[in-house]
Amino acid sequence: MAATVRRQKPRRLACWALMTVLLADLLALSDTLAVMSVDLGSESMKVAIVKPGVPMEIVLNKESRRKTPVTVTLKENERFFGDSAASMAIKNPKATLRYFQHLLGKQENNPHVALYKARFPEHELGFDPQRQTVYFQISPQLQFSPEEVLSMLLNYSRSLAEDFAEQPIKDAVITVPAFFNQAERRAVLQAARMAGLKVLQLINDNTATALSYGVFRRKDINSTAQNIMFYDMGSGSTVCTIVTYQTVKTKDAGIQPQLQIRGVGFDRTLGGLEMELRLREHLARLFNEQRKGQRAKDVRENPRAMAKLLREANRLKTVLSANADHMAQIEGLMDDVDFKAKVTRAEFEELCADLFERVPGPVQQALQSAEMKLDEIEQVILVGGATRVPKVQEVLLKAVGKEELGKNINADEAAAMGAVYQAAALSKAFKVKPFVVRDAVIYPILVEFTREVEEETGVRSLKHNKRVLFSRMGPYPQRKVITFNRYSHDFNFHINYGDLGFLGPEDLRVFGSQNLTTVKLKGVGESFKKYPDYESKGIKAHFNLDESGVLSLDRVESVFETLVEDSPEEESTLTKLGNTISSLFGGGSTPDTKENGTDTVQEEEEGPAEGSKDEPGEQAELKEEAEAPAEDTSSPPPPEAKGAAAPEGEKAAEKDGGDKPEAQKPSEKGEAGSEGAPPAPEEEKKQKPARKQRMVEEIGVELVVLDLPDLPEDQLARSAQKLQDLTLRDLQKQEREKAANSLEAFIFETQDKLYQPEYQEVSTEEQREDISGKLSATSTWLEDEGFGATTAMLKEKLAELRKLCHGLFFRVEERKKWPERLSALDNLLNHSSMFLKGARLIPEMDQIFTEVEMTTLEKIINETWAWKNTTVAEQAKLPTTEKPVLLSKDIEAKMAALDREVQYLLNKAKFAKPRPRPRDKNGTRAEAPLNASTSDQSEKVIPPPGQTEDTKPIPEPEKETAGPEAADSEPLELGGPAAESEQKEHPEQPTGQKRTLKNDEL
Repeated sequence: MAATVRRQKPRRLACWALMTVLLADLLALSDTLAVMSVDLGSESMKVAIVKPGVPMEIVLNKESRRKTPVTVTLKENERFFGDSAASMAIKNPKATLRYFQHLLGKQENNPHVALYKARFPEHELGFDPQRQTVYFQISPQLQFSPEEVLSMLLNYSRSLAEDFAEQPIKDAVITVPAFFNQAERRAVLQAARMAGLKVLQLINDNTATALSYGVFRRKDINSTAQNIMFYDMGSGSTVCTIVTYQTVKTKDAGIQPQLQIRGVGFDRTLGGLEMELRLREHLARLFNEQRKGQRAKDVRENPRAMAKLLREANRLKTVLSANADHMAQIEGLMDDVDFKAKVTRAEFEELCADLFERVPGPVQQALQSAEMKLDEIEQVILVGGATRVPKVQEVLLKAVGKEELGKNINADEAAAMGAVYQAAALSKAFKVKPFVVRDAVIYPILVEFTREVEEETGVRSLKHNKRVLFSRMGPYPQRKVITFNRYSHDFNFHINYGDLGFLGPEDLRVFGSQNLTTVKLKGVGESFKKYPDYESKGIKAHFNLDESGVLSLDRVESVFETLVEDSPEEESTLTKLGNTISSLFGGGSTPDTKENGTDTVQEEEEGPAEGSKDEPGEQAELKEEAEAPAEDTSSPPPPEAKGAAAPEGEKAAEKDGGDKPEAQKPSEKGEAGSEGAPPAPEEEKKQKPARKQRMVEEIGVELVVLDLPDLPEDQLARSAQKLQDLTLRDLQKQEREKAANSLEAFIFETQDKLYQPEYQEVSTEEQREDISGKLSATSTWLEDEGFGATTAMLKEKLAELRKLCHGLFFRVEERKKWPERLSALDNLLNHSSMFLKGARLIPEMDQIFTEVEMTTLEKIINETWAWKNTTVAEQAKLPTTEKPVLLSKDIEAKMAALDREVQYLLNKAKFAKPRPRPRDKNGTRAEAPLNASTSDQSEKVIPPPGQTEDTKPIPEPEKETAGPEAADSEPLELGGPAAESEQKEHPEQPTGQKRTLKNDEL
């Protein structure tokens, strides 16, 4: 018996584990009923949501516009976002931040930082010596990093989405430019973390656009590959992407459409902003020439005037896209001097001639990276606002050699729609049609290490080795394992970018550091001492390039192997528990089981890199992990690192300590290990006397970040708290403004109402003077002291005024409701009386109502008539300034009581069945008594004259349905189509007997 209990215990634990997981999933669903996407452009952003009943909808901002400027105004006591901030750019250009994404993940010596200072000299940039980055110095008390500013904007975008969805939202997919490197992607993830957003994925904006195009043209995708080129020129940059669409066979969903990124080319500074800056410079020169003889200052030295010129240049660029010329005009540009000048499209194209020459560059880069020719491209589709410039389309059309350019996609919203589709696909709350997305690595990543080698002559020398982890244009997400075979002591290796020869010299300077991380391993020698009798299988480093394109080092393990005799010992309880849980979740003991809880890997040896030829046995093995359902790696949890702070995507796993026997590892011949395998027959045991046993020791990892250190955890927490305090301050300010507006509106509306006839009719002169005096006093207080009043004081003042005016407003509202309510009551009384008269005319043989029921209805009708006449007469005697006795709520209550009684009788009539009449001996139907049952007979007893029913109530029959109260308690069973259909389907059910309706019958 005891053995039986021991065998059942693990299964019970496994069931509890399964229930816990299911409950956790349900709780997660309750918090993620809506998801959002944020398409972060340089100039504007688009937010989209998916929620039950609202599939893929663009969110409208507070101005009811579909796109919101990426602009933030930061002042001492308030913040502005979007259109409100854009309007503040002229009043306070120093505190209004735009195009700050160009500073993400960049150190002070980056050329883009210098370019930003030249474009926006009104901003003061400070220097962070710890991270070698810059921050915005708004005032001595206000300073914000680019990540913090982006976090504010993400939080604002979430508030827009939550207002639109009318529910909280935590999950989001955020678009980033395809050319963002590791430092820039980690900066976006940190900004989202400050805002409290759970990033399901950072998706490249060109991939999101391609996904949107494919989703809406799913039927056009077949097994034949279609190559589409997307040319996306936005405000800040240009990206050209070659995408291949075709259907593929998947393991889980069968044949599904797939998009694969084949080639990418980009220009980081080619976009609409540079065109606007050229136009602004041209307009500034024209204005200076107009005032040349007036000894005026240069307009370029006035930040407000330059902000006005930039706004006018933006408008001018848009107008010149459809017109040959246009008049630029600004009132009071500087020193109250107006500016007016005519600009032609030819002048604009001459100003931007060098920019238009760069238009074909991304096309050539994309073709080169995809190893394709223009003949293989079926269509070129325009994306982005700057592609609306006619000269851009002209140059591009000539470069691609097509008859026309495709404009069959929403150039502004395609990326947002594709990103929100991906968000719905990644969320647990929605089920969407699968669409396979295979993104591509833009910048290759490799591992470099140095090892001592011994020459034949006995001389030892150092040899530098390189192994490519993720090659250029290789697909991701992807996991890789690299094995170091020739190390038995602690050593270091480096993770760097690979060959970036496809970038120009200027692009390489903007790119920043090409070295990512130095990995220092500790505990390698100790692991070898711990297993002296085991054969080393190398040091395995597990890498992951997740869906967001962020690289992480999951763990480093030292693996050992030995041959042990296969003894048919009974499995331990812990092993049984693990096997039981695995079987509950669909796992099993197969030859391809997982190695110590990690994904099984397939050998895919990479040849040595150029200029590195290793001897046999000295080459570091490179393995690619088999495709397996990966966890949510969009924002990997930061593991414990022993040394310097590591980037979020590249932190090592926490050291568990202790040796781990590797269970369920197949032997060389492909046979499953003894643990977790079904018991084999005796013959098989004799044939397999020994098996391979693996031991895994986790190695300690210390990371030294080389490209751009992430914000330390304490600083990240301080930044998040600072942003939460700012958000709370904004909410409190909005609440105070709302209270002040409500108080002011109540004062004005009430003062106006005091002169209206309906209010004067129900109030005396003294009452109106009293109310008017209190309103005037409060208005004066609001003007004199209201600016310093708290929200509580404003609400208290409003409550006092409402209490003072309550009686006046109540009398007016009641008198407005009387005609409609009394008319409805009269109609109901008339119809009820007619119904009662008709019921009494039914012959006794066919009568379905009892005398008690008809008498009760008659009593309610008479009481209601009497109440109405008495109350109306009493109200007519009262002065109009007194509290009325005829109340609308009393009228509604009388109507409800009368209607309930009538509905009860009507529903009884619907369920009634004609009574069968008995036949005599000759076959003729005999006359039936008035009622078939004795209990019904008792109901027909009429009280003697002078005795009312109130003196001696007649008991209700037991077999009849209880009176109006029962009808009111279960309204779903009274009449209606459901009840009629139920009566037809169950003819054997006796009249008046209730049957509980099922949910699907409602």
